[in-house]
Amino acid sequence: MRKAIVVGSGAGGAAVARDLAGAFTVTILEAGGEFRPFGWPLDRAAGLKRLGLLFNEKEIEIIFPAMRVQKTAEGMVLISGRATGGTTTLSCGNALRQDTALKTIGIDLSPEFEELEKDIPVSADHERLWREPTRRLFAVFADMGLDPRPLPKMGRYELCRSCGRCVFGCPHGVKWDSRAFLADARARGAGLMTGCRVEKLLIRSGRAEGIIVKEGRHRLVIPADLVVLAAGGMGTPPLLERSGIPVEPRLFVDPVLCLAAEWKDACQDRELPMPFAAQRNGYILSPYFDHLSFFFNKNWPTPAGNILSLMVKLADSESGRATGTGVDKILTAEDKAGLEEGTALCADILGRMGVPRDRMFFGTLNAGHPGGMIPLTARDASSFHPERLPENVYVADASLFPASLGNPPIWTIMALAKRIAKVCKDLNR
Repeated sequence: MRKAIVVGSGAGGAAVARDLAGAFTVTILEAGGEFRPFGWPLDRAAGLKRLGLLFNEKEIEIIFPAMRVQKTAEGMVLISGRATGGTTTLSCGNALRQDTALKTIGIDLSPEFEELEKDIPVSADHERLWREPTRRLFAVFADMGLDPRPLPKMGRYELCRSCGRCVFGCPHGVKWDSRAFLADARARGAGLMTGCRVEKLLIRSGRAEGIIVKEGRHRLVIPADLVVLAAGGMGTPPLLERSGIPVEPRLFVDPVLCLAAEWKDACQDRELPMPFAAQRNGYILSPYFDHLSFFFNKNWPTPAGNILSLMVKLADSESGRATGTGVDKILTAEDKAGLEEGTALCADILGRMGVPRDRMFFGTLNAGHPGGMIPLTARDASSFHPERLPENVYVADASLFPASLGNPPIWTIMALAKRIAKVCKDLNR
């Protein structure tokens, strides 16, 4: 049986590995280790904040190795997962179909979305979990004509305990993440190597003969007939460039900026994150307790339970690049105007809740949805194979998206990965 290597075990990697296993002998490579939910009580971490011991977001990596933190020159904090399950373990668990840009270039993933619906439990019926401030926010959104919609979540939320730890790895197994697909792939015979960093592809005569990985102090050459790169929007492009394959300076990241206020007993920190959202032109608005801002932004007071926060998630301009040493990403004037418009709307919402403008405070600008540096075009609509890639190398992550989504991407990444698995299996026949 032919050998396939899948780099990455997040949304795209786990989905493509699961569907390739059996047709190929699959080896999955993950740079991080086995994922473990963040084990500290959150009030202990809040105690460190009160003592002034939390001052740099990079500290997260010391106490929670599954989370990777990078910063841009402007100070925007970029979050990604570095363990089995990738960033799905740290996500809010949203299942939103976001394929408009793909449809524009002739790609219809409807069959793959239908398959996902059969494989993964999804429900938007979680209003019973909402606390009174969230219900009031929903009513204000509706009164303003913002058309708020409960967000569909991946998992068994009838079992949710409202612990507020979704973005630290659900400790109760309620939220679905891609480790479930990873387990399926391994049950079908796939192998998994953790703690290994892929240095570059080994390319000869337009084909990848394998990859070079670093495992501890050792370098290994792993041969392959097929390579699927799913290391994420900040992982796959640098890997390709280390292999001599140029990518495009079209990085988007979906920036997030929160506007918050003190609200006694809001308890938003112990609630389902992003319970509903309003779609606007170029951004979305949603209630969201930003733990990053709470722990590291001095403007955010303690205790966490007395903060009410709204998020703006922006579809930013496709400009910038991820390199092996950092991220070159500057928000454009248009991006900044979008954030300003969104936060002004948040201020209006909080004002209608009775919060004076001078009692509101901003969060830390952050992002976690990188992609766009190997965008699919209409020429790729049937092959799903950008011409710059060696003939037996595919990409199965958000690097392929032609445009920023400004929305949670996991559901769409998995649908795309499932289609790519079909293409690879067809070529193998």
